[in-house]
Amino acid sequence: QVQLVESGGGLVQAGGSLRLSCSASGRTFNNRLIGWFRQAPGKERELVAAIASSGSRKYYADSVKGRFTISRDSANNAAYLQMNNLQPGDTAVYYCAATNAYYTGDGTRSSMYPYWGQGTQVTVSS
Repeated sequence: QVQLVESGGGLVQAGGSLRLSCSASGRTFNNRLIGWFRQAPGKERELVAAIASSGSRKYYADSVKGRFTISRDSANNAAYLQMNNLQPGDTAVYYCAATNAYYTGDGTRSSMYPYWGQGTQVTVSS
């Protein structure tokens, strides 16, 4: 099992920044693809960004390209989502998720992630 805990959410004005953190415990975090998802009220959960176990491959949703940056710190079993130039449309609960070990897919579907954190709320005011 992998336990994930997100932190760093909050209330920010449009144009502001937040850095979300995902801390992992339990089985190793390092050979898993990590994804950040978000879910706004009344909307489906969507993938925001994902990073391969090596950190060399990254995926971003079109809506956040150029504004969000995903990273990971394997030594500390952590992953991060730096969010800049936040907009009201970014308001959602943000979730960190992990795949099974040695997963080789592209990680764009939530069904590929069996491990999830509890979520952290991000609210962007206009």
